[in-house]
Amino acid sequence: MMYFVLVILWVIFYASHTLLASLKIKRKIQGIIGKAYKWYRLIYSLISISFIFFILLYAGSIQKLMIFQQSPSLLYLGYLTAGLGTIIIVRSLKYFSGAKFIGLIPHNDLEREKEDLVTSGIYKYIRHPIYTGLIGIFIGYFLFNPNAAAMIHLIALLVYLPFGIFYEEKKLIELYGQEYLDYKKYVPALFPKTTKAAK
Repeated sequence: MMYFVLVILWVIFYASHTLLASLKIKRKIQGIIGKAYKWYRLIYSLISISFIFFILLYAGSIQKLMIFQQSPSLLYLGYLTAGLGTIIIVRSLKYFSGAKFIGLIPHNDLEREKEDLVTSGIYKYIRHPIYTGLIGIFIGYFLFNPNAAAMIHLIALLVYLPFGIFYEEKKLIELYGQEYLDYKKYVPALFPKTTKAAK
């Protein structure tokens, strides 16, 4: 039963994450709260971070059900995979303002002039490096601590990603139009298929 609750918590988190990031919902919220919308990103970030911590704390309270035996090799591989995932995320965030991304700098992302589409650096090779990094971190955590809760974390992420990418790219196509469609033709979503960079 506790594992079922964990699954439901991830479903709620990912569904709300996608819903609250959509342009349609953002515009509706802006219409309701007006000028206070400049704080929306910060509130959204705080709620998301708090929800993730709650899920992880809840998972930590569940009695561990090991999927397979831990070993030094898996421990090393887990650290390596999670470390690589972290590096990918850090490299992907260097093209954005962290303070704006979290919302520490209040701004109206619906009214300000849109930023240029980032296609350089790691974005030459994959369109969603943050998701790629998260996959690495979640796999690494599962290898480091191969229990049922860690497996649910990983499966929930992998099930969500096709939906998350679809709706995120729907938003990006609305913002950037043909420029994003052209970029999408040459660059894979999560894992580089070739060494060919975006044009």
